[in-house]
Amino acid sequence: MAPARRTCSSAPLQHEIITHCASPARQSSRSSSIKWPFHCFASAQDMRAFSHWILTLFASPMGVVALAALDSTLFFSLPFGIDAAVIILAARLHDTWWIVPILATVGSVAGAALTFWMGEKIGEKGLEHWVPHKRLERIRDRIRNSGAIALAVLDLIPPPFPFTPFVLGAGALEVDRKMFFGTLTVCRLLRFGVEAGLAILYGRRILSWMESDLFQNVVLFFIVVAIGLTALSIVKVVKSTRSSRERAAAA
Repeated sequence: MAPARRTCSSAPLQHEIITHCASPARQSSRSSSIKWPFHCFASAQDMRAFSHWILTLFASPMGVVALAALDSTLFFSLPFGIDAAVIILAARLHDTWWIVPILATVGSVAGAALTFWMGEKIGEKGLEHWVPHKRLERIRDRIRNSGAIALAVLDLIPPPFPFTPFVLGAGALEVDRKMFFGTLTVCRLLRFGVEAGLAILYGRRILSWMESDLFQNVVLFFIVVAIGLTALSIVKVVKSTRSSRERAAAA
């Protein structure tokens, strides 16, 4: 009598082996799909840490001085940057808020002095390579018809009004230096003082809003804008410098 043949279906085992060994791509895609949200979360955390670092850097006493100086030059551009830094720092200091407008004014006037000096060096003819033609005509008319005081008062116009080209034009067109910077200092103190005063009134709301994701995203957006505008400004300065050298060599 023939022994009974023992039959055992190996289909489940084969299926397990196939799914375990024969589809590494599926497993890698599955593992990557599991890890992907965590990578994004880590990236978001890194970006949040970066924006917090930028705020800590510029919303500090020395940071406000540096940012105010850069904001008054042709090499740096960040709309609302110095105003936001003044408000945030005043809200943090609270009891000593009055020092913030002074620090911002010192830095701002120092940066404006550099821009004014550059205007003196390039002269009226050199302005054409630094300022667009339409804006240059407005600057010339404003300076010739209004004088140093009225020109410096333009600083009270909120951003994104392009005040820096007017400072460059004031130097190139030989505006009275003492009158211009005296008025500019008063206007900067007034502007930053009002902003710091508002920070005292709404300080708690400002500080709580700074912890929100929306605020961090806004900070990141303006950082990107600042990098782009600053890069364009540097390229423009380099091109203007080269063209001036070429003209001088041709002459």
